[in-house]
Amino acid sequence: MATAPISASGGMTAEERKVIFASSLGTVFEWYDFYLYGSLAAIIAKQFFAGTDPNTAFIFALLAFAAGFIVRPFGALVFGRLGDMIGRKYTFLVTILIMGGSTFCVGLLPNFETIGMAAPVILVSLRILQGLALGGEYGGAATYVAEHAPHGKRGAYTAWIQTTATLGLFLSLLVILGTRQAIGEEAFSAWGWRVPFLVSVFLLAVSVWIRLSMHESPAFAKMKAEGKTSKAPLTESFGQWKNLKIVILALVGLTAGQAVVWYTGQFYALFFLQQTLKVDGATANLLIAASLVIGTPFFIIFGTLSDKIGRKPIILAGCLIAAVTYFPIFSALTHYANPALESALKNAPVVVTADPADCQFQFNPTGTKKFNSSCDIVKAKLAAASVNYSNEVAPAGTPATVKVGDKVFTSYSSAGLSKEDAAAKDKAFSKELADAIKAAGYPPKADSEQINKPMVLLLLTILVIYVTMVYGPIAAMLVEMFPTRIRYTSMSLPYHIGNGWFGGLLPTTAFALVAFKGDIYYGLWYPIVIALTTFVIGALFIRETKDNDIYAGD
Repeated sequence: MATAPISASGGMTAEERKVIFASSLGTVFEWYDFYLYGSLAAIIAKQFFAGTDPNTAFIFALLAFAAGFIVRPFGALVFGRLGDMIGRKYTFLVTILIMGGSTFCVGLLPNFETIGMAAPVILVSLRILQGLALGGEYGGAATYVAEHAPHGKRGAYTAWIQTTATLGLFLSLLVILGTRQAIGEEAFSAWGWRVPFLVSVFLLAVSVWIRLSMHESPAFAKMKAEGKTSKAPLTESFGQWKNLKIVILALVGLTAGQAVVWYTGQFYALFFLQQTLKVDGATANLLIAASLVIGTPFFIIFGTLSDKIGRKPIILAGCLIAAVTYFPIFSALTHYANPALESALKNAPVVVTADPADCQFQFNPTGTKKFNSSCDIVKAKLAAASVNYSNEVAPAGTPATVKVGDKVFTSYSSAGLSKEDAAAKDKAFSKELADAIKAAGYPPKADSEQINKPMVLLLLTILVIYVTMVYGPIAAMLVEMFPTRIRYTSMSLPYHIGNGWFGGLLPTTAFALVAFKGDIYYGLWYPIVIALTTFVIGALFIRETKDNDIYAGD
């Protein structure tokens, strides 16, 4: 007979700590690689995309970054099916090997100069492999920990998985900083950038060694001993309405809102500080890192609290509070991080006059679409410069104009122009527009002496606490929503569609909204609408799960 559920009495045992540690290593790998690639993107672009034209290079760079998000749901199907058929432990071992191996191989990959176009193709392939493995990793980690946890402590135990994202961030920063200081910037750009990817092999070795020593989860072992494992997890999960409707509800009533709150609180907040408020990268990253350190314990706090009062009220409260307060919080970030920009936004109105037929919604997740009309060009430049503007309608067929103060500039269309002519026009128009914007009081960058760092840190920490509310209890709740025989498959898909697609598309969608409306805060409507939708659907249709029997096989 299989192992029974662990008693909830007493503290955490050594075996339970080992289970949590082994399961969390995949999350460390995920965020270690994510921050490595993000931090070293400029160097990687030069190494692997050199020799291609700018458009091709941009497409490859975007694909290499986005591939890991896009393919996650497919990885959830592949590895979720294996996890429900052959067991958590062995599937778990395969996913960490693929994730760790992909990260390590980036450090070995010859650059464009050595093997030509094969370099970016292989890089994108490695990112896809890692994304596929990650699609099976989180569901396996959450399932494995929850099925080992004592009844009444699943929220607290699974919340530990979420805290390791912070560890992955700091580990990547330490390795990059240490390598740069040891060998110098010139050597780092030439070959030293490979070191952070290569040293990940030590993390991989520890992960594999620990996971080889783990036992199968009690719930799966019990079900296997009784001969109740699923022969067709995909069919049972998505081909039967009684389970498919729970998968759909888990996506729209839980993970979609959780994902946009997560990405807004960390990645969009960083994007907003750097790109919109023009805070220098070092200061912005340090403030975000400090807020993560302060906020990380709240993952455990809210996970533990969910064992007492339920998962649903905490997750939905996080979605609602975030949606209600995003506008005032991001407005306050502008006030404390770049008061000169706040003043310019109030006192120097800008007007774009354009034919509506000339203006597109600049949503471009694949990097293949071109926005080359006179309206698209001027709106993209104003959005990138953090300039608010109002829109007025121009007669059909006329080029777009922009009025800054008492000066009016006519934009241009790059359609049909040669690369050289388009570059020349862009240079001239960009300088003319930038000079006018600067004269109107819009600062090219935030004045470091005017940044109120304690207040910015406080606001960022509040955003991270929202993240911990929605993310701390989510693993336990998803595990508890589905029967053991198809749990791995069923919970993985909504989680990775929510986080890979709804969350991963947030920066692209937010920028398109800002360029469309002409308001630097307008991009916040994307996470607000998704979070409110999740709150309403979750409140009406999602049942509380904390007292569910997760050892049931049916």
